[in-house]
Amino acid sequence: MAVPDEIKRRVEALRREIDYHNWRYYVLDQPVISDAEYDALMAELQRLEQRYPELVTPDSPTQRVGAPPSEAFAPVRHEVPMLSLDNAFTDEDVHDFERRVKERLGEEKIDYATEPKLDGLAVSILYENGRLVRAATRGDGYTGEDITANVRTIRSIPLRLQGSGWPDRFEARGEVFMPIEGFRQLNQWAERHGEKTFANPRNAAAGSLRQLDPRITARRPLDFFCYGFGVFPQDRLPATHHEMLETFLAWGIPVAPERSVVRGAEGCLAYYRQMLEKRDTLPYETDGVVYKVDRFDWQRRLGFTARAPRWAIAHKFPAHEATTIVEDIEIQVGRTGILTPVAKLKPVQVGGVTVSSASLHNFAEMKRKDVRIGDTVIVRRAGDVIPEVVKVIGEKRPSGARTIAPPTRCPACGSEVVEDPGGTLLRCSGGLFCPAQLKAGIKHFASRRAMDIDGLGEKLIDQLLEKGLIKDVADLYRLTVDQLEKLERMGLKSARNLVEALEKSKHTTLARFLYALGIREVGEVTAQILADHFRSLEKLMAASELELEQLPGIGPIVARHIVAFFRQPHNLDVIERLRRAGVHWETPQVDATPRPLEGKTFVFTGSLSSMSREEAKSRVEALGGKVTNSVSKKTDYVVAGEKPGSKFDKAMKLGVDVLDEEQFLDLLQQSSPSWTNLQETEHRD
Repeated sequence: MAVPDEIKRRVEALRREIDYHNWRYYVLDQPVISDAEYDALMAELQRLEQRYPELVTPDSPTQRVGAPPSEAFAPVRHEVPMLSLDNAFTDEDVHDFERRVKERLGEEKIDYATEPKLDGLAVSILYENGRLVRAATRGDGYTGEDITANVRTIRSIPLRLQGSGWPDRFEARGEVFMPIEGFRQLNQWAERHGEKTFANPRNAAAGSLRQLDPRITARRPLDFFCYGFGVFPQDRLPATHHEMLETFLAWGIPVAPERSVVRGAEGCLAYYRQMLEKRDTLPYETDGVVYKVDRFDWQRRLGFTARAPRWAIAHKFPAHEATTIVEDIEIQVGRTGILTPVAKLKPVQVGGVTVSSASLHNFAEMKRKDVRIGDTVIVRRAGDVIPEVVKVIGEKRPSGARTIAPPTRCPACGSEVVEDPGGTLLRCSGGLFCPAQLKAGIKHFASRRAMDIDGLGEKLIDQLLEKGLIKDVADLYRLTVDQLEKLERMGLKSARNLVEALEKSKHTTLARFLYALGIREVGEVTAQILADHFRSLEKLMAASELELEQLPGIGPIVARHIVAFFRQPHNLDVIERLRRAGVHWETPQVDATPRPLEGKTFVFTGSLSSMSREEAKSRVEALGGKVTNSVSKKTDYVVAGEKPGSKFDKAMKLGVDVLDEEQFLDLLQQSSPSWTNLQETEHRD
């Protein structure tokens, strides 16, 4: 029966596409599709060739392993081919694999050596007389690249074997990979130095191992696990694969600690489920597990196909990455006012879950990755982590792809958007009005050190918002006993108590009121400084950034936040309604007495448990003192917290007074009783 022309065309198209992706993956280390998509292409080609065996050709991707080696490295001809593995994706695939094994062996009870399938770069390492003499990549399975100089820099790979009993000449084969923590640190370093970051640990490992300069490889956090051998004297082999790995381990060659030996397909599947559950807690990336018939004599009887052994199979995990299209980019406002761009995606399965949106983190990151509406992107999801866009596939960008500019107004409330220090984060400045920030804002407003509204907890706030009884903090003072007692778990007594607490909270201080407003970077200490200096809310609201910067402990960033807050009409409206509701305070009296720490110089060393370094500095400066970074004979006090540094030693040498944290707090309290108990952090998120 003749093969239909459309089948021939499809087979040729699949081969061309797979060859292209092999070249991108193995040679350039720049894949443009996910592993799951590649596996799907290969699986389709295998199905068609199995159905129409006359279409199989020697140069088909199903008959090869990888791609031709790079010309940048010297070629290495593998004495024993480095073959790939066939894949299983379902429990049924695993049972089919064991059925084939049993039929060929004529055995019923099969033990399998199991181990994680690492997501790195396969290498073969040749040892002669116990010394590492050569290392090569897999390449096309028959010819690889000489990467000896680079492999020598990987500290977990022994240059000289330990113990004794190793053959004069043999090959250890395994996977070079980059641990997840090392990958994270490498990308952080790259970002700090303005260099290109890697999309995932596999790309990072491949790119690091194939550097032309071994000194670069030496700086990369690479690791290695051995999973087999190439050249090895047959008469020196143990009986089983797991014994072979134990032997390698005794010689100092690392192997995966999560390896095991199981009985039958059900044992394999139990191991698979165990590793799938542990996947997101492992220190390395793994995209599946591998099952190998444990006995070497049975492996020899089972033999090989053109590209893979019949005695082993890789059982793939659900993909952590997938390729999809960005259909839109929306801007979400978080509970602390941070604006985050979110990619709305064409739904795709990632890690067994349908993903339709992914975080772009912030506008600087979106610009760095150059994500646009219409782009084809690789999306990643690990465990319960929010999916993220890993990279854009530039080759697939349509002509009409659109960028999104950072907004100048909050999409939730229309308030002005301000930049955080460094320009990385954008925030809404309408903290008292913005519906996205409302719950966090009310909770802070009612807290003990702010307006101290006893009985107004988080669950009650949720009910008030859900039922539309409040839309901002000013609405709290319009609540009635009748409204409150109808709420879940309230009752008449609780309702009356809350109304009384609201009434009591109306009489406060200017400092507590300023702190309750939740102005970015204005904690209790800064609020007290502002109240003491201006003594009037109106004067503070009219202050310029330059005027604010003259105050102790208030720099340009804090000044900018204060001015931006009072510039928003929505915030001013809420403040006005609060005052009409009866919120009031006594005008702080002018303190004509000298500031008690006037002329005193302080230096801090070590960490304080009761406050941040910035808060401690602000409190000293508010009392007239000065804070410097270096110790000299002119220093009056060195405040030593936990794990003090060299400043403590210098103070002792110079005879400068050293205060521990308790003594420092006592000094503050004696100098200014109004500061007592102000020991909470300066910042509120």
